[in-house]
Amino acid sequence: MFKEKPFLIILFGLVVITGSAVLQYFNAEADFFDGGFIIAVLLTVLLKKDGYTTLFGTICFILVFLPAFYSHDNYTALQVLVQHLFSATTIVAATLAVLHIKKLYRSIESDQSQTNALFEYATEGIILANGKGEIILINPAALRLFHYEINEVIGKPVELLIPQRFHSAHHTYRSNFYKHPSNRTMGHGRELFAKTKTGSEFPVEVSLSFYKQKEDFYVIAFVVDITLRKQSELEQLEQQKQLEKITADVLRLNSDLETKVEERTMILKEALQQLEHSQEELHEALNKEKELNEIKSRFVSMASHEFRTPLSTVLSSAALISRYKKEEEQASRDKHTNRIKESVKHLNNLLEDFLSLGKLEEGKVMVLVDSFNIKDFLEEVTDEMKLLIKQGQSIEIKTSGGEMVVTDKRLLKNILINLLSNAIKFSNEAGVVELDVVNSGGTLTVSVKDHGLGISEEDQQHLFSSFFRGKNAINIQGTGLGLHIVKRYAELINGSIHLQSTLGVGTTITLSLPMAELPE
Repeated sequence: MFKEKPFLIILFGLVVITGSAVLQYFNAEADFFDGGFIIAVLLTVLLKKDGYTTLFGTICFILVFLPAFYSHDNYTALQVLVQHLFSATTIVAATLAVLHIKKLYRSIESDQSQTNALFEYATEGIILANGKGEIILINPAALRLFHYEINEVIGKPVELLIPQRFHSAHHTYRSNFYKHPSNRTMGHGRELFAKTKTGSEFPVEVSLSFYKQKEDFYVIAFVVDITLRKQSELEQLEQQKQLEKITADVLRLNSDLETKVEERTMILKEALQQLEHSQEELHEALNKEKELNEIKSRFVSMASHEFRTPLSTVLSSAALISRYKKEEEQASRDKHTNRIKESVKHLNNLLEDFLSLGKLEEGKVMVLVDSFNIKDFLEEVTDEMKLLIKQGQSIEIKTSGGEMVVTDKRLLKNILINLLSNAIKFSNEAGVVELDVVNSGGTLTVSVKDHGLGISEEDQQHLFSSFFRGKNAINIQGTGLGLHIVKRYAELINGSIHLQSTLGVGTTITLSLPMAELPE
């Protein structure tokens, strides 16, 4: 299209228009000859410029109405005008259609021109092969790359461009690619080589893409010569080897000096480490001695008070019992017998605390996880605590959440008995000890609250230390080991202890205990 000589087309169009106008003049009543004007307009589709189409369309549009101004024997001018109106409409439509077709064709021609330019002037080699592996199109860059003329490769198999030693493997690769086609980018993990017309080989990178047109399968290959890059890589490797050799020589020259410096440095470092270690050991020994002295002092103070008092009670009660020999004095004998029992019980509790502490220090306390009902457990513990409750005192129990818990029942019982014992001991008669237990979200929360003496802020920070007793509890029996043992037991079952207390108001101790997993 647009390749015919415009002069001949214009001349032929003018002849058609002139002939149609003459025939129309002699047969004004007939609209058959208007077809010549339409043909003349349609012929301008072969002319590149839109001006020719517009000019021919305008001339034909005017000529189609001229018969209305001729003399007629059988028709009026209006009848002739109406008769040629359809032809005029067709000429306008044909003119617009031709202009639109020429616009579309120019757009297609522009796209084709850009595509051809991309193909012809691309710096990469581009090869188009059909489903049989035959080359059907190749661009100039590829021809220069392989040193072929276009007539020497068209219709030939692509193996023509591949070294002979790869032919058998390439047939397999090509068959697999046609069965499972996919786009493959440059440098797809293979070392590829191509062969020129002279038989020389060179390294290449190839990217593949495919498309289908109707039932035919086509593959597009983009080929890039990477000879220079490979040479550059080899040069870099060689330079790297030389650099490594020079580096090794430098390292060997400096090795003796470095060895001597390292030896001197190691000697100095060892001396400093020994000095630091000695200082640390001395500091640690001083701290341990200081801590042991404090514990010893507290233990002596506690033991002298806690052992002397019950022993004195036992001694005095035993002496007094010997004086009550009459039968009517049995009540007095029972009174002193009970005092002896209470003192012995207190001494036994002291020894139990010492034994518990000893087992904890030696790591002999074992954790035995089991599942049990928390409500039954609390009832069992409170029943044991009834013997310690003062006159008028009571324990209020509140529970919420699930009934079953999984942890070490024995350690939890020791913790709870210790906390309840302290709450009872440091509360007044007629006081209420509140026991609140919540089992929810995989965590057991146990709170023991009393309304007793309370603990000062100064004493709270030392309360979980061994043999420590608050200043306001000096005259109340105890070893100062209870809360220390409670904390150690809680840590064994992955629990934590939180204390909140106000002097003269009371104390709340909360145990947070995550549920354990039953052993298989």
